[in-house]
Amino acid sequence: MMRSKAFLLGGAFALATANAFGASMPEDTNSRPNVLMLAIDDLNSWVGAMNGHPSTKTPNIDRLALQATTFTNAHAPAPLCGPSRASIMTGLLPSTTGIYGHVKDNDIRSANMTAAQSTFLSEYFKQHGYYTAAVGKIFHHGVAEGSFDVFGGRKGQFGPYAPERFKWTKKGTNTDWGAYPEKDEMMPDYDSAKWLVEQLQRKHDKPFFIAGGFLRPHVPWTVPQKWFDMHPIDNIELPPYLPNDLDDVPEIAKRISTFEMMPTTDWAIESGEWKNIVQAYLASISFVDHYVGQVLDALEASEYADNTIVVLWGDHGYDVGEKNRFAKMALWETSTKTTLIIKSPESSSKHVSNQPVSLVDMYPTLVKMAGLPENPLNEGHDITPLITNPNADWEHVALTTFGPNNHAVKNERFRYIRYEDDSEELYDHSTDPNEWNNLADNPFYSDVKDKLKAKLPKQNAKWSPVSQYKSNEYFKALTEKAVAGE
Repeated sequence: MMRSKAFLLGGAFALATANAFGASMPEDTNSRPNVLMLAIDDLNSWVGAMNGHPSTKTPNIDRLALQATTFTNAHAPAPLCGPSRASIMTGLLPSTTGIYGHVKDNDIRSANMTAAQSTFLSEYFKQHGYYTAAVGKIFHHGVAEGSFDVFGGRKGQFGPYAPERFKWTKKGTNTDWGAYPEKDEMMPDYDSAKWLVEQLQRKHDKPFFIAGGFLRPHVPWTVPQKWFDMHPIDNIELPPYLPNDLDDVPEIAKRISTFEMMPTTDWAIESGEWKNIVQAYLASISFVDHYVGQVLDALEASEYADNTIVVLWGDHGYDVGEKNRFAKMALWETSTKTTLIIKSPESSSKHVSNQPVSLVDMYPTLVKMAGLPENPLNEGHDITPLITNPNADWEHVALTTFGPNNHAVKNERFRYIRYEDDSEELYDHSTDPNEWNNLADNPFYSDVKDKLKAKLPKQNAKWSPVSQYKSNEYFKALTEKAVAGE
């Protein structure tokens, strides 16, 4: 009954919001800028524009950045696809909705009473006269029912899958790496790019909000051989790794971030597979970059080139050997930091902002850029001042949450992590960009900790039973407790 009631309340609120704002809409909605939103699954900061890895080859994303603002200190609201994307599309923090794990797209507004009041980002644009269309993975699975006018579908989950695993056979993960399939045409992202190109070639009689959700570099890191050939194994540089890195972190940090089904860096070194994994991840990024380029080419060739906002983002970070892991799902920099590039229609030059921003900020930012009324429920911050002036004064932080009362706070210099048992981590990125030296117990930094602690969310909603995550014992116990109503 709770879920039905929440869903009905959410629908009623959305309708009321549409009616309230509809009266203030200008008659000529065609003057509004279009929006092209490109979401890339499991893309960390390893693109050329982010200077994330020296072996990266992303010419198409990089050329977008030459005309846009790149946010080099952008972080996910959660280091996991489901809660991160739910936060992006609702404009609400995980600590507000109780969505800490994965969630079915149609269950998001059933999470709790606050989530029930949310209007999805695409719905908000639709309510204000936009044609909305999407393909691929926008929410966790595809799109929520009715959230777009048109949905082009999502093909193949994360396949196509090789007949047999190449390197990694543990259950509970799609993790594997190797050259497969034979042709790009067999990859879901090929179809998604084609669909987006066709949308951009159409004649639209009102402004559009078009979203494309690309799957690579989500595991398995399998793409055709030509993409591996772009990254010769002898030229691969490995990310920094300190074997005793986790000796100074609290025990709960290890409980939260350890996933037995995933490879460790120690295993990758011993087996000689680390370079192969890095090569496969880079190959997957180069593959998706090519198809992003096809979409950007179509936009440039269209009549909409001069009146379209372009935003490109990854949904969280990913460790590719750092912290003795190959995974997302942690509160350290490499698991939360991702790619965020925003181009306004007027922009024709490169801008870079090092200020801390969150992916939850995209909702109010796009609303502002499109000239729409503010959605008062949004918990993100409008970052258009940083698009106009990348070095503008900025008082906000980037907040990442992974389970109730487990948060990371990032400002321009420091990362502060506080766990539900009150244990802490603190890293100074000016001297320790790899987060190898936990300063939380150093009294010299007590004032820094106090300032960052004040930025923690004041609300920590109970874990919603519609949100589930059971990939380790810590999260399995939280999920089962929520389902039991405890």
